Amino acid sequence: MSSHLLNETEAAGSRPIWLVSEQGLGSWLEVQTPAVRSWARAHGFAAEKQKLLLIPTSSGDGIAGAALGLGPVPDLSEPTLWTSAGLPDRLPAGRYRFAGTFSVVGATQLTLGWEYGSYRFTRYRKTLAEVPALVAPAGTDLEYVRLASEALSEARDLINTPANDLGPAELGEAVQRLALQHEAECRILVGEDLLRQNYPLIYEVGKGSAREPRLIDMRWGKRSNPLVTLVGKGVCFDTGGLDIKPGSGMILMKKDMGGAALVLALARMLMGADAPVQLRLLIPAVENSVSGRSYRPSDVLRSRQGLTIEIGNTDAEGRLVLADALAEADTEQPALLIDLATLTGAARVALGPELPAIYSTPPDLADQLRQVGEREADPMWSMPLWHGYDEDLGSRVADLNNVSTTQFAGSIIAALFLKRFVTRTRNWLHGDVYAWNPKERPGRPLGADPHTVRALYRLIRQRFG
Repeated sequence: MSSHLLNETEAAGSRPIWLVSEQGLGSWLEVQTPAVRSWARAHGFAAEKQKLLLIPTSSGDGIAGAALGLGPVPDLSEPTLWTSAGLPDRLPAGRYRFAGTFSVVGATQLTLGWEYGSYRFTRYRKTLAEVPALVAPAGTDLEYVRLASEALSEARDLINTPANDLGPAELGEAVQRLALQHEAECRILVGEDLLRQNYPLIYEVGKGSAREPRLIDMRWGKRSNPLVTLVGKGVCFDTGGLDIKPGSGMILMKKDMGGAALVLALARMLMGADAPVQLRLLIPAVENSVSGRSYRPSDVLRSRQGLTIEIGNTDAEGRLVLADALAEADTEQPALLIDLATLTGAARVALGPELPAIYSTPPDLADQLRQVGEREADPMWSMPLWHGYDEDLGSRVADLNNVSTTQFAGSIIAALFLKRFVTRTRNWLHGDVYAWNPKERPGRPLGADPHTVRALYRLIRQRFG
């Protein structure tokens, strides 16, 4: 068990945390001592959302407990991980427990939220502050909490790590460690081997960097189980190539491998749970750099599938490396094909940083994932593969262009580009994710944010057991 979690035998001396809604404030005050009621009124505690009231001991020399405001939530609402995620940063060191009883779902969400909020990125700067510990509520699915917290923490570490310490080779090593842990097969094609094995787009995008491009390919599980294939964009740094980004657009490009980190986290959860699936993980890992070897605007490149692509912009590189990986995945016609990528700024303009854009064939698959995400507090929004925009990818000299001539519908057009390379698989999900939290919030510091992982895990378990 995590050092931030305790079991019930370690509950002695733990301090209670009450979860108090605005509607339930009066009832909560009634069962408190007169001193606590006076303290709450003196501090203006009205159970506003995320308002924390620290309650002193009778002697005044310590903390007896705390009350966390939930705001105007409906009486039957289950707590989510965001209910508790902000507490480890706001409570003094010590042992705590949630007062009251919870369903298995509620207890599990509260415990996972505590673990999520206990995350610290310590690779370059150690934290000296002691993180408080939680006695997990009765009924908590501790195995799920362990799987999810380990996977999400690793994804956050990978995304937060700068490119000088995380390039294509290091991303490959992360997959190899997971493969070794679970006795999976892992094959990595590097440099010109990509050309020999017909992955030309991955090679062309990555050849401008001194760090050789590669395709990471991991397989796990019984071949008799349904095949689930995960594809993640692994652009470890994106300068934009010869269509170079301005400094403001480049500052966060260490996170452009966020899709790879998310599918790796999802794979870790499925393998750790011994899910009854056959799993394949494909990560095209490159650095999009500027050099005399960089691919150019107006170049025409041939893809693995055979389609020729005119390069309208070298900063639209993610869809190129994904195209080769998706074409390979599609040959096996998996029962479910999922790709995740920090693909377009257009998705952020449309939906903001908190809502990944989700596309699918058939369309109701994205709707199913969105509904699962609502239950898991892992939100996203389904978007249309609007075929009316497909013609905007046209080219006079090649089968298609990698960008549109219009400034509109950028996320949809990128998804339509990828769809050209998924022609056989019946169930395909594409996530245009941000993988980053741009503002400080309780339990959600500025930095990596592994969107969609928990919802996708639940969806896969629902579909395949």
